[in-house]
Amino acid sequence: MSRLALATYDPGAEPSKDRDLPELVRALRAAGADAVAVPWDDPGTDWDGFDLVVLRSTWDYSWRTAEFMAWAERCAKTTRLANPVAVVRWNTDKRYLGDLAAAGVPVVPTRYLAPGDAVGVDALPDDHDFVVKPTFGAGARFAARYTPAERETAVRQLERMHEEGLTAMVQPYLTHIDVSGERALQFFGGRLLHASRKRAVLAPGTAYDADKVAHPDLEPWTPTPAELAVAESTLAAVPEGDELLYARVDLADGADGKPRVMELELVEPNLFLFLHPESVPRVVEAILAAAGENSVQR
Repeated sequence: MSRLALATYDPGAEPSKDRDLPELVRALRAAGADAVAVPWDDPGTDWDGFDLVVLRSTWDYSWRTAEFMAWAERCAKTTRLANPVAVVRWNTDKRYLGDLAAAGVPVVPTRYLAPGDAVGVDALPDDHDFVVKPTFGAGARFAARYTPAERETAVRQLERMHEEGLTAMVQPYLTHIDVSGERALQFFGGRLLHASRKRAVLAPGTAYDADKVAHPDLEPWTPTPAELAVAESTLAAVPEGDELLYARVDLADGADGKPRVMELELVEPNLFLFLHPESVPRVVEAILAAAGENSVQR
């Protein structure tokens, strides 16, 4: 019997936002695995006792990145971590978009402003709407959309981010997203699992530090051949990508109407299994296969 840990986070007094976790644990147990959901920072957990640790909903990692990566490094030394720690290290910093662009993947054009860089209005676009967000972030935390007339407000956000040691990303706002939305293509075990679409997250005038709905109006989606081709080229460009258990490629249309990569989620993507219950058996099969490979090696 495989022993599996699904790493999550501790939301404290609030209920967990991971709707998929209880069902996934139940399905793995029904398939014969000894599966448990455990907060990644639980000091009493013996991670060495598991055949496989799957990162599922460690959704507080982006503001505890150093602590999270130290845990992932320790965990990977004693058991198998999915995704692999080298992939996790690479993917936690959104400067990976530069690596993808260098590999020929169509991504959203991105500038990076690190602490110490000039952050005056001259550093920001004056002819189109733009987005400011951190290189370490999730769930639209510290992300906002601005018009050229709001550059001074954006500067204050940049100053706040730099005070907290955060590197900022500045990207053009892809206006097609207001019409065609953002598409998420999920891969598991090396194959397309399912896809979904949501409407734009960043509404005009919403403050960067305001709470946001991460997945508004989520619905099932059938990816186009162009979307699938971009997603597959993205995964082919990932360092050690042949070791991936899961991946989510988030796409939106550029000014030319063609899909571009907004984000590549290889750490803790929401799988949206509640929207695609037919995908649960395939996820279970892939996790059990990965755990079985590791139990033979141990």
